[in-house]
Amino acid sequence: MVLSDLLRLDPPLDPDAPEARRWVLDELAKPEYRAAEPTAFDLAAQAVRDWIASLFAGAGGLPAPALWLLVVLVVVVLVVVALLVFGLPRLRHRAAPAAPLFDDGDVRDAATLRAAAAAAARAGDWPLAIEERFRALVRGLVERELLRVHPGTTAHGMADAASRAFPALAGPLESAAADFDGVRYLARAGSEEAHRRLLALDEEIMAARPVQDDRLAAAAVAGDGA
Repeated sequence: MVLSDLLRLDPPLDPDAPEARRWVLDELAKPEYRAAEPTAFDLAAQAVRDWIASLFAGAGGLPAPALWLLVVLVVVVLVVVALLVFGLPRLRHRAAPAAPLFDDGDVRDAATLRAAAAAAARAGDWPLAIEERFRALVRGLVERELLRVHPGTTAHGMADAASRAFPALAGPLESAAADFDGVRYLARAGSEEAHRRLLALDEEIMAARPVQDDRLAAAAVAGDGA
């Protein structure tokens, strides 16, 4: 009695076709089989490997120089494809020329301008320190793509444009533009205190995040007056 019950619990040893097909589908549906399926990247990589292998399949009888030429051509093709897919946008971005500030041909980057401002401050040249620090602030915003420099745009125009990305700093930005105009155009002596304010503002903006995601929404307006 017990032996016959156990035999009845076993699956049929000779299933028909529909039953066998169901067993196979149930087995393949298990997670371990699904995880083993090749991904789209695996299929693409395999296609590339197959293509390269097909190039060399009939190259056994080629002389060594021709074979090396074929290898070089394959490598060049792969490098060009990689640049087009991954590297070309970065190369274009880096190749973009820096726009001069305040129509005087100054294309120095923010790091260079900050170093020049620090050197002028150590020498006690407050007019130059203020001018270089304001230029560094503006260039930093340009490099972060929060500001566009247009011919004819003044310090106040740039301060107004930058305040769209940093509205809480609109007042300090306007004061910094006034200090810049004072030492650059009005021959004012400037002061250590004015430079300290500008330095603090530059550091605060470097650490701050703009309030809007559209980075170019703060573009300066060309020809906005003095």
